Amino acid sequence: MEEKKFDVNSLIGFLLLGAIMLYYMYTNQPQPATPAPTNIPASSSQNETTAEAATNASKTALFNQTEKDLGSFSYAGSLPVSDTDTSVLENERLRLTFSNKGGQIKEALVKSFSTFEGLPLYMIRDANTVFNLNFGTTSNRVFNTSDLTFQPELTKNGDVSILTMRLKASEDRYLEYRYELEPNSYDLSLSVKSVGLSTLINRSAPVNLSLNTKAFRHEKSQSYENQMTALYYEKEDGKIDDLSISGSDEETESHVDWVGFKQHFFSAIFMTEKPFETANLSSKTLFEDGNPSPFTKGFAMEAPLKLNRGELDEHFRYYIGPNDYDLLASYNHKIENVIELGWGIFGWINRNAFIPLFSFLSGLFSNYGLIIILMTIVVRIFMSPLVYKSYLSSAKMKVLRPEMNEINEKYPGKENAMKRQQEIMALQRKAGVNMMSGCIPALLQMPVFFALFRFFPSALDLRQKGFLWADDLSSYDSVYRLPFNIPLYGDHISLFPILASVAIFFYMQMNQSQQMNMQAPAQEGMPDMQKMMKMMMYLSPVMMLVFFNSYGAGLSLYYFVSNLLTITIMLVIKNFIIDEDKIHAQIEENKKRPEKKKSKFRERMEAAMKEAQEQQKRRK
Repeated sequence: MEEKKFDVNSLIGFLLLGAIMLYYMYTNQPQPATPAPTNIPASSSQNETTAEAATNASKTALFNQTEKDLGSFSYAGSLPVSDTDTSVLENERLRLTFSNKGGQIKEALVKSFSTFEGLPLYMIRDANTVFNLNFGTTSNRVFNTSDLTFQPELTKNGDVSILTMRLKASEDRYLEYRYELEPNSYDLSLSVKSVGLSTLINRSAPVNLSLNTKAFRHEKSQSYENQMTALYYEKEDGKIDDLSISGSDEETESHVDWVGFKQHFFSAIFMTEKPFETANLSSKTLFEDGNPSPFTKGFAMEAPLKLNRGELDEHFRYYIGPNDYDLLASYNHKIENVIELGWGIFGWINRNAFIPLFSFLSGLFSNYGLIIILMTIVVRIFMSPLVYKSYLSSAKMKVLRPEMNEINEKYPGKENAMKRQQEIMALQRKAGVNMMSGCIPALLQMPVFFALFRFFPSALDLRQKGFLWADDLSSYDSVYRLPFNIPLYGDHISLFPILASVAIFFYMQMNQSQQMNMQAPAQEGMPDMQKMMKMMMYLSPVMMLVFFNSYGAGLSLYYFVSNLLTITIMLVIKNFIIDEDKIHAQIEENKKRPEKKKSKFRERMEAAMKEAQEQQKRRK
């Protein structure tokens, strides 16, 4: 029998085969199921995986689209900043809300003031104002910063609130708006600068700054507010100018220091540290009578900015607040000229007389109707010597009238017109009566009349201050609302213009007799002054009644009280001061005195009259 032997090679082979089988079984064993949380459905894991994949795909698509749309600024588009988020700078006077989109003011609330409806007063809201920089890049793209998203950062420097808005091309390359708001201030400091963008911005194309706004309606009378709303600016050589308030107007000016979007009692004024070399300015009326609108006018400004070695570095101030003369004058930037006080002597009288007087009375009394009455009394007392002079001249002419009538009868006919005039002038000169002495006092009162016509509509302190039946002295004092609109008059009846019209009628009636005394007797071929005076007597009250119906009640109150006081002063002068017997005696005494040496002016006048008389004879 053959003996069996142990086979080592077979054993090794079985061991290797077993090891292979164990490895295969280990690597292919089933994974244990992960227990799902009790409060999440079993399918949540799959949903999360799907949502995450979709988000990643969306981010990838957004980045690709951002890179396509924004080019060099695609970095800013990829940052986790929402274009709907806002930041706020606030002090005791303003609350400014800034939008990440455009890095600009989204809302500007002027505290302590309200609209005629009692609502908060916003100068900027609902996208009515757009601040934008337009520039090209070396990659032949054109950007508007108002469409791009900025990254905000709020900080403090003592009491100064600071908001930095950056439009980033990378972490160390960006365009920056830096806003600073000081306590108890209406103006905002704005710095615009670029960092590391010199290789990105196209230097051959201009960087244009634009500021467009639509002026909100804030006052009761929109037509009156529209008349007081205009674009003002300071240009070369410090000249102040404005665009037309009627219809559309536009101008291109050089060396512009500031541009003011002036409404009736509020303004948004953009001031630059370095004057704009040129500025395109435009204004457009957005309101028509009979068609209510939330806006009065639309304003626009566009100006190119200079690059310094390919970078921007500009500094501005942005005033958003009330048209308070003393406050605006404190800026020493001439921005107080947005308040229409009249040109030339009219503005001078307002700035140096009526504004200080009104401020003084405002410090003593709180009732602004009473302040207007007291101010009117002061003005009429100050003007009373001129009224006396005018009335005295009228009384002298009245005494001389019989003698002047005799001269008219002595030299009848057109052929003796020059002779009559010479004899009348000789009589007046001998009696010591100057016909111009009655006209000059009246002319001297005209600047005061027109100055106050500008002062009261611009007086911020009268806004929303009531007196008697008027709830707002800066607007019309409606006592009855008409069911229809009358052209030029309106859809309401104001009482103060009616009272002022009645007072003007009686004043004109008294003044007519006085002026008739001042006139020489009617001559052939000359206009009938009496008829002209009668026409004025009826026309002036009608004009007051019609045109002042929608004007501020404070102005109508002034004219009403002023005419009452003038009538009173004239009655006092006539009945208690002027004595016609004494005047007649003085004239007779003057006639006895030797005639004074003729002045050069008088000699020239007489020579001219003689020459005219000779020419008349030669023509015959």
